[in-house]
Amino acid sequence: MSTSVAPLEMVDTDRYPLTEPDSAAWRETVGRTRAELADVGCSVLADFIRPELHDVLRAECAALEPQAYTKIEKVNAYNTAIDAPLPDDHPGRTIMERGNAFVARDRIPASSIISRLYTSPLFQRFVADCFGLPELHELADPLSGLTLNVIAPGRAHPWHFDTNSYTVSMLTQAAEKGGTFEYCPGIRSAADENFPAVRAVLAEDGTHPVQRLSLRPGDLQLFQGRFALHRVSTVEGAIARHSAIFAYSERPGVIGSAERTRQLFGRVLPAHLAGRTDRGDELLD
Repeated sequence: MSTSVAPLEMVDTDRYPLTEPDSAAWRETVGRTRAELADVGCSVLADFIRPELHDVLRAECAALEPQAYTKIEKVNAYNTAIDAPLPDDHPGRTIMERGNAFVARDRIPASSIISRLYTSPLFQRFVADCFGLPELHELADPLSGLTLNVIAPGRAHPWHFDTNSYTVSMLTQAAEKGGTFEYCPGIRSAADENFPAVRAVLAEDGTHPVQRLSLRPGDLQLFQGRFALHRVSTVEGAIARHSAIFAYSERPGVIGSAERTRQLFGRVLPAHLAGRTDRGDELLD
């Protein structure tokens, strides 16, 4: 399904003035979003997509669900090979079941709301400003820049970190029950993996705080997924949870590793086999 909605007409620009960069309203919205990111590590812009287009958004993304690559497998929080030799107390030795599926970018029509939003220069400028950055770049990765995450009933997306530093997402279809987004803001930094805290969260021993969000379709969510351990809890009921993930990077040319790309999409392209692009840190992927 496609829509004739122009690139920014789907956004409630009365509340979120993307068409008026540097205006007082823009600065107020950006300032509020930055404050939330600094305070709780995440900001949710409610009804970013106009409510009258929520049904179109849901239908477009629901039509993509059959294109999702689904493979139930064992993973760790770093999405690295689970048979790699690690110290006994390394959090990478905690193995979880990943039951979510992804529709890759090359399966998402350019005419869809989420694709038009992802590639919009005004949207990119707004997101960069919210993160306090001079600019952001679409991932050069042909599969993982823009994806649709599908979590079927009875499945979950376990604890993990993102490849990209700055992640923007939007729920497009809510589960009947469950499917809660949970995260630990700033649990690691570019200079420190903070393995003890990650290990505590994975052990669910209650010693490290976990934030939980109640999201609605059409809400825009901003957070630093490379540094925030996060998951989506088990989906319950009869309806799958769908969310669009808009992945950006401070650096141009970022491409995911072949190992992780195979995990997520069941295939790799020549760009992935050429070797991963430097992300500016030495963190585990």
